[in-house]
Amino acid sequence: MTEMSAETNPEMMGVHAQSPGVVLRSIVIGLTAFLTVVDLFATQAILPSLTRHYHVTPAAMGFAVNASTMGMAIAGLVVGFFSPHIDRRAGILVSLAALAIPTSLLAIAPNLTIFTLLRIAQGLCMASAFALTLAYLGEQCSSMDAGGAFAAYITGNVASNLIGRLVSAAVADTFGLAWNFYFFAALNLAGAILVYFTIARVKPMHSMVLTQSPVAAMLDHWRNPRLRAAFGIGFCILFAFIGTFTFVNFVLVRAPLSLGMMDLGFVYFVFLPSVVTTLLAGQAVARFGTRPAIWAALAVAAVGLPLMLSSRLSEVLAGMVLVGVGTFFAQAAVTGFVGQAAGANRGVASGTYLACYFCGGLVGSAALGQLFDHFGWSACVAGVGASLAVAALLATRLVLKSPSAGFPASPARSSPGPTPQHRLAP
Repeated sequence: MTEMSAETNPEMMGVHAQSPGVVLRSIVIGLTAFLTVVDLFATQAILPSLTRHYHVTPAAMGFAVNASTMGMAIAGLVVGFFSPHIDRRAGILVSLAALAIPTSLLAIAPNLTIFTLLRIAQGLCMASAFALTLAYLGEQCSSMDAGGAFAAYITGNVASNLIGRLVSAAVADTFGLAWNFYFFAALNLAGAILVYFTIARVKPMHSMVLTQSPVAAMLDHWRNPRLRAAFGIGFCILFAFIGTFTFVNFVLVRAPLSLGMMDLGFVYFVFLPSVVTTLLAGQAVARFGTRPAIWAALAVAAVGLPLMLSSRLSEVLAGMVLVGVGTFFAQAAVTGFVGQAAGANRGVASGTYLACYFCGGLVGSAALGQLFDHFGWSACVAGVGASLAVAALLATRLVLKSPSAGFPASPARSSPGPTPQHRLAP
């Protein structure tokens, strides 16, 4: 997303090698992650209600809600290019405080066009805060602390998928759609306050300044066939994830399942297993390799697709669990590969990957929405399956030149390592 595969300062690592209050620090990091991206997918839990409110089709409303991914793609590139010159603390504070503005305005959005533009603005703010926070962690955590810090941040992101949707459904069902957005705006401000009191003032690490222009670096990355494949896999993963977890909401509220608003929120406990399995991706890649790990994860997701066509709630939920576990796991694995394959200018590679990743979400929302509107849920699921198949095919090209191309044990070290910034959703 930015210089989040950040190169660290060895001297700084030594100073912080024995950081006190590890449990408290992990809680703070997880809360920061949660409050940064909780808006991203929480709105999906109230998609059926928004569709009725604006009198539009599921495809139109799904595209509007997922337009935040457009803003995140743009912000990913911009912050990736200019990260070495941005003050981490100030950038995070401004992004989170600014995020509350479009979030609160969504409560009074008069039409779908304004709603869409506000979601794009949310994406810009979320991606900026998310990127700079991970850059800060990569630069400031010691070698000993880094693994736990990134694990806490990733867990907070995955939890936001679950708790955000649950809270959104509960607030909208109890107080109405408008208060849902006011509540999340308050959470954004709470995130800014948390950052103000917990993140220290530090200067960006100018040792990360690019040796060539960002545009030239990006073009070099696109010439790398391994990185092109990784960018394509990222596109396919969010394409599949968005297609599944956007339009399944409409299936769940219709006959024969006929779930209510609160029941729909509780459905998203299907993300709970992903909190655990995503953290195992590094070990799996180190033991079996990047390609087998990604193929296995995509296979798990594919097995879940036919289950979601069932008329039984238990089978649909099982399918959602498998798709969630598979896509989150694959995303974690391919993210690590990007950091290794890029070598130099990893911040630009991260930003480019993020842009492709979130573009996949936007395209998936638009394309699969049309399939859902015109041909039904089965056609939408088939489109998701095709996306997973393309990702599996692209994974054949994920081969590093170095024989020691494992998934590093610590994300925050000076050698090219994984960039956990993309384990957002999924």
